[in-house]
Amino acid sequence: MGQWEEVEFQRHRAGTRQPWQWQWQWQWQWQSSKALLAIPTALIVVITVVDQLVPADIHLGPLLVIAPAITASFAGPWVTGAIGLLAAGAQAYIGWHFGVLFSRNILVQVLALAVLSALTVFYCVVRDRRQHQLERVRAVAEAAQHVLLWPLPERIGPLTIACLYLAAEDEAQIGGDLYAATTAGTGVRVMIGDVRGKGLSAIGEAALIIGAFREAAHQQPNLCDLALALEQSVARNLPHLGPAEHPGERFATVLLAEIADDDNTTRVLSCGHPPPLLLSSAGADTVPVHPAAPLGMHGLHPTDYTLDVFSFEPGDTLLLYTDGVVEARNAGGDFFPLAERAAPWGDSSPEQLLHHIRRDLLAHVGGRLNDDAALIAICRTPEAPREHRHRLGVHAPLFGPGTRTAPS
Repeated sequence: MGQWEEVEFQRHRAGTRQPWQWQWQWQWQWQSSKALLAIPTALIVVITVVDQLVPADIHLGPLLVIAPAITASFAGPWVTGAIGLLAAGAQAYIGWHFGVLFSRNILVQVLALAVLSALTVFYCVVRDRRQHQLERVRAVAEAAQHVLLWPLPERIGPLTIACLYLAAEDEAQIGGDLYAATTAGTGVRVMIGDVRGKGLSAIGEAALIIGAFREAAHQQPNLCDLALALEQSVARNLPHLGPAEHPGERFATVLLAEIADDDNTTRVLSCGHPPPLLLSSAGADTVPVHPAAPLGMHGLHPTDYTLDVFSFEPGDTLLLYTDGVVEARNAGGDFFPLAERAAPWGDSSPEQLLHHIRRDLLAHVGGRLNDDAALIAICRTPEAPREHRHRLGVHAPLFGPGTRTAPS
């Protein structure tokens, strides 16, 4: 992995830049600016020398204005002003060399060069002021987004976790996709979801669902009651975010997972969300789910939800994702084949798995996504106790006929 690629991957994984990354970037930019400063300086020297060698009816002095114009593209106002002053001095030297320093033509050229250099410096001042304002706003926005979408812990009990978020909105770290995880009783509860819409306009709805999950995950005895609590919270608070442009627009798909610590039983509940993938040495299998209506449809009861139970063995990896991943299209209109691309990396660590998926996904879409995309990779460590693969206590292949349970 290259240095630039590693820094960018860590930025997406952590959700914000670390102080050492900002310092490293600033030092790199400063060293690059010093190196680039040789270009306008060399131009001034070359133009001054060549102007003295060409025939007298050819005047190259006006070209000196190129030097401060180039400097403004990578340096600040002080350096740009110094280059402009050096260019004006070179123009005066050319006039002195030919004995016409105080002629009207040379004086006008020096004055014009000084005025253009001053305007260039003014442009640098305005640009730097706006850039500093943008950096402050970006820092506040990244901090706010970091608080909203906490990075998941790398390890919870017997589970190793990694997450990845790719926002479609420019300059955004998060958008309409969401995820969260917490310990609850003798297991871990994980949520991944997708609010209708994308980018910054969907952040408010994503924040509402994340906050409801963090509160209800510790209070509800099972995933059916947890899903109902999320539905009630969305129905109660969503109108306060403002009216939607069109009726029925506001809803969110959510997948809830409950992974036990003491055995290999895992329960999932889908509210209109794509099913997870289970990666093992045998390949990638789609976990069968029986989805209920997305959040925001109202009027649901615990019996309207279905729990799907499967075995999550030590050494396997559970991959949760949003539709921004599997619905990403290439130039030919083909969807991203997530299962096919993830299968060869089933034995990798969760972080390595997401790195490979991110690389393949961005290559598939040509470097830019049209929708937010989020993934969570969860690996049960091999040290956990092994049991036979089963489904509700019945020995069966990894995924047998769909088993549905609901609270009475």
